Amino acid sequence: MKFTNSLDTLAIIVTWAVTILFIIIIGIQVTELIREFSGLSVFVIALLLLTWVIAYALRPISYSITDKSVIIHRLLSDKTIARNNIKSVELFINGELNFAVRTFGVGGLFGYFGKFFKGSIGNMNWYATRRNKIVLIRTYESENIVVTPDDYQNFMRELTATASS
Repeated sequence: MKFTNSLDTLAIIVTWAVTILFIIIIGIQVTELIREFSGLSVFVIALLLLTWVIAYALRPISYSITDKSVIIHRLLSDKTIARNNIKSVELFINGELNFAVRTFGVGGLFGYFGKFFKGSIGNMNWYATRRNKIVLIRTYESENIVVTPDDYQNFMRELTATASS
């Protein structure tokens, strides 16, 4: 079964703001390049474009639950979690993970994904598009994986039904 996800208000604002800021900076750099070639301008343009494209390619698009796995769909590469590797599933409705520390990840541009840390949980891999209605999947390999399907109730129901069969 496939589950959609959508950005929360903060992620929408951050995505638009960063995109507009990058366009403005790239426009300024292109203007500078037209006037006089600068290696720094080329570097800045390349860095901003690369940052935006990588964030876009790694963002979670949707989630699927099959008989054997949970799949996190992304443009660049899907993340698959074997169903028999899932130890537990927890739901956080009211933003209990809002103050998780981003250790190496994206905090708003197309979502929230990468490495995060929260003292009560430990290290987490986020594949999220919002900061509430979070499903935390704990694996037997000590991974803590965060996903945010729009229909989190059916996602939990499907995941626990699939896992117990």
